[in-house]
Amino acid sequence: MNRTKHKPAAAVTKRQRQERFRMNAWCWLFMLPAVGFYILFQGYPIICSIQYSLLDWSGMTSDAVFTGLANYKELIQDGLFWNAFFNSFKYMLMIVPLELAVSLFLAYMLNNERLKGRSVYRTMYFIPVITTASVVGIIMIFILGVQGPVNYLLTTLHILDQPVNFLGDAKAALPTLVIISLWKDCGTYMIYWLAGLQGVSKDVYEAATIDGAGRGKTFFYIVLPLIAPTGGIIAILCTINSLKVFDIVKTMTEGGPYYATDVIATYVYRNAFSSETGMPRLGYASAAAMFFGIVIIIIGLVLNSVKSRLGRHSQM
Repeated sequence: MNRTKHKPAAAVTKRQRQERFRMNAWCWLFMLPAVGFYILFQGYPIICSIQYSLLDWSGMTSDAVFTGLANYKELIQDGLFWNAFFNSFKYMLMIVPLELAVSLFLAYMLNNERLKGRSVYRTMYFIPVITTASVVGIIMIFILGVQGPVNYLLTTLHILDQPVNFLGDAKAALPTLVIISLWKDCGTYMIYWLAGLQGVSKDVYEAATIDGAGRGKTFFYIVLPLIAPTGGIIAILCTINSLKVFDIVKTMTEGGPYYATDVIATYVYRNAFSSETGMPRLGYASAAAMFFGIVIIIIGLVLNSVKSRLGRHSQM
C-alpha cells in the first residue's frame, strides 16, 4: 500500500523537475546571446585592462614589460590624474541634484491627464536624448561662442557689458557643460520618473483631493514617499552615469581650458590613444581606469546599501 501511494507522488515530483529544468533551459537559451555579448564586449575588455594595468606598454608595440603596481604608484603621484578625479566628482555633485529635480518636475507635470498635448511635450523633452553628443557639442560651441547668439542677446539686453567665453573660461566651462548635459540627458530620467508616477494608483490622488490637499501637498506628502524606491534607483543610475561622462566633454572642451573640465574618461583617453603627451601609455591609462572603476563600484555599493536601508525604514 505504501509503495502504491509513493509512486504517483514520485512521478509528479519527477515531472515537476523535468518541467522546471526545461523552463530553465529555455531561459538560459534566450539569455545566451546577451551573456555572450557581455562576455565579449564587457568581461574580456575588463580582464585585459587588469592585465594591461600591470604593464609598461604603449599599446603599439610588442615589447610590453611587466611592472607590477608601478603604474598605480605613479598614478597616486600624478597631479593631473587627481585633477581629473576631483573634476569628475565636481561634475557629479553639480549635475545629479539638478537632473533628479528637473526630471522629476517635468515627469510630475506631464503625468497630469488634464494637460493637453502632453505626448507632444514628452517627445520634445526626449528628443535631446537621442541626439548625438557630437552634434550637440558642435551646435553648442557655436551658440555659446564669443560671437554666438547667446552672447549677442545678453550684450544687446545690457545684461553683460562684454561677451563671455563660456567654454574658454576656466571658471565657467564646467558649469556650462553641466547645463548642456542637463538639457541633453534629462529626458531619460524623466521617463524613469514617469514609470514610477504611473505606478501610483489614481485612488491616491482622488483621496487627497477629497481631503482638500492641493497638488503641492499631494506630491510632497503622498506621492513622493510612494515613489521613493524608484527615486533611489534613478539616483544610483544618475550618479554612476555622471561619473562616466566623456562624449560631451571630449566634443566641446577636450578637458580644457587648462584641464578645468578634464574628467577621468578624457584623462584615460588622452593617455591611452592620444599623442598629446608623447607616446601613448595604454598600461598607465588602464591603471587609471581600473582605479576609478573600483571607486565607482564602491560608490554604487554604498548607494545601493543606503537605498535598501531607506526602503526597509519606509516599510516599517
